[in-house]
Amino acid sequence: MGMALSCPEEGVMKEKAVLVCGGEIRDYSWLRTRIAALDPCRIICADVGACHCLNIDVSPEVVIGDFDSLNPSLAESLARRGTRISGYPPEKDQTDTQLALEYALSLEPEEIRIFGALGGRIDHTLANMSILKIALDQGVPARLIDEWSEILLTRDRCVLEGEEGQTVSLFPFTTSVTGLTLQGFAYPLENDVMEVGRPYGISNVLTGKQGVISLSDGILLVIHYYRKGHFPQGA
Repeated sequence: MGMALSCPEEGVMKEKAVLVCGGEIRDYSWLRTRIAALDPCRIICADVGACHCLNIDVSPEVVIGDFDSLNPSLAESLARRGTRISGYPPEKDQTDTQLALEYALSLEPEEIRIFGALGGRIDHTLANMSILKIALDQGVPARLIDEWSEILLTRDRCVLEGEEGQTVSLFPFTTSVTGLTLQGFAYPLENDVMEVGRPYGISNVLTGKQGVISLSDGILLVIHYYRKGHFPQGA
């Protein structure tokens, strides 16, 4: 049956939710380790993201989507392992990842981690960044994660845990962000303004193990690279 991560009964405690999407994942040992570190958690797949779970021998709780990409035989295999298959028509307004996120939010988790949502088609990547606002509006911390980085939105204050020398880039997700203050960065700010069309927030650097970001108005997109001075080919 593979690795079945433990899940406490609903209502006992706030759980983490893990979404696995169909984007690029190169290192399956990395994915297996990251998901295992989040146990106990609820695992939800968006369509062909189920293939990533099968590749690390993990049975998701549910697979959600229009199944335009997932092989029917794989869906049947997952169903035999106890996974619920939740199908939607291809003609829909939501992406498969958005449907999976909305299901995850219905579980009222303490946080949501989303894997396989970056790389490949830039329109899909932008769409996945955009739906982070759905979780933000419900007060649930959510982030997109790959082998290189994590991406999140904040509208007030967030603390990045990392290492000295890691790169952090900041972009306004709204027309402007005001009251922006950065502590623990090579290029600090104090009550500053960041506007669309002026990307001066790119390639800042952590000066220690923690960087603190705060703002008074607007929404900020945060990209935190895990590795120091080493980026994907082509970056």
